[in-house]
Amino acid sequence: MTQVIVLNGGSSSGKSGIVRCLQALLPDPWLALGTDTLVEAMPASMQASDGGIEFAPDGEVIVGPEFRTLEAAWIEGVAAMARAGARVIVDEVFLGGAGSQQRWQKALGELRVLWVGVRCDGVVAAGREVARGDRVTGMAASQADVVHQGVAYDLEVDTAHAESMECARTIAVYVK
Repeated sequence: MTQVIVLNGGSSSGKSGIVRCLQALLPDPWLALGTDTLVEAMPASMQASDGGIEFAPDGEVIVGPEFRTLEAAWIEGVAAMARAGARVIVDEVFLGGAGSQQRWQKALGELRVLWVGVRCDGVVAAGREVARGDRVTGMAASQADVVHQGVAYDLEVDTAHAESMECARTIAVYVK
């Protein structure tokens, strides 16, 4: 039985929409947790320090050691919830590509995980980013490809060519 679904894609790629559709489609209740959840839970001071997380004017995201420490604890906490019986969908942005996936793999260990790449053309994602109005311009384009470098998936969806519900239906077929 799948215990965790990890959706990885760049900013504004459509992950959150897919998560909401999966929660509506899947028969059991699934918790939705993501990197935005982690960032929102951190004190505001972490978004203005070298040790925390910084959003550069060009859209680059820079994370420091304090962020990594809290992120590691958060990842272990998500894994603990899954081990305790919660089914979890993780909405993630692997800024470090394969290294980011390895951190999750280590924490999730023996759990049954479905790894999903959420692709979206950088130009399409950039358009969504502008429409959202809640992201630093340039983040979507800069992350569109780098988050997938060296990452291994069970399946991939492309939100530039399919709506969230269609992507969710494709993913749901793989959830056991």
